[in-house]
Amino acid sequence: MNLLLGIMELVVCFSGVLLMDKLFGKWGLYTWMALAVVFANIQVSKQVDIGGISTALGNVMFASTYLTTDILNEKYGDKASKNAVKIAAAALVAYIIFANFTQLFVPNSYDTVDGAMKIIFAMSVRITTASGVMFVLSNWVDVILYQKIKQKTGGKYMWFRNNVSTILCNCAENFGFSILAFAGTFPIRYCIEVAFAGSIIEMLIAGCDTPFLYLVGYFNRKSGILLEKEDDKQEAVA
Repeated sequence: MNLLLGIMELVVCFSGVLLMDKLFGKWGLYTWMALAVVFANIQVSKQVDIGGISTALGNVMFASTYLTTDILNEKYGDKASKNAVKIAAAALVAYIIFANFTQLFVPNSYDTVDGAMKIIFAMSVRITTASGVMFVLSNWVDVILYQKIKQKTGGKYMWFRNNVSTILCNCAENFGFSILAFAGTFPIRYCIEVAFAGSIIEMLIAGCDTPFLYLVGYFNRKSGILLEKEDDKQEAVA
């Protein structure tokens, strides 16, 4: 069941990235980055077994951020990719702040969701810090590595730079996060198993996101079809 759900989430998630680019251009991709990092940080606390492998949720959502920055890199340049990482980092900080505010408010006698919200928004400083740090570092390095490989290969072999940068950075993020967030709470062996399992899953996901990166070129030649043209000229102040 979990395996089937994982495959469905992957298809929906990666298709969502392409749809956001088609409808809203780079602004849609910026928005996806912000949404993905928030949802991934909610999912990551849940431990599941997928295909007999123990791992934390959030792998697909986190992986979609690499696909997003790669699309931005290809269509809008590495500066757009770096801007997306900055926006996602800001969204994560905002999520942490307002999630904590939500828990501080005292519910009235009619409230029925406070307990559930405290569970959902419960976050340790350690896990949140580990997640945020590894997310920013891995995505930032991914952008740089992707661009370097693109320059070295003269813009050829998009599949190669996509897979190399995504796999290396995603695996590093998995091991870094698992050790920083869970060592001491769970046995170190389990932390390594989770990181290793997550890395295997991320490698498979990385291979799956490559076709979606190529599909951008075929289906999204015109991006931002729902956006109105903006006039950057400002009227003179009388």
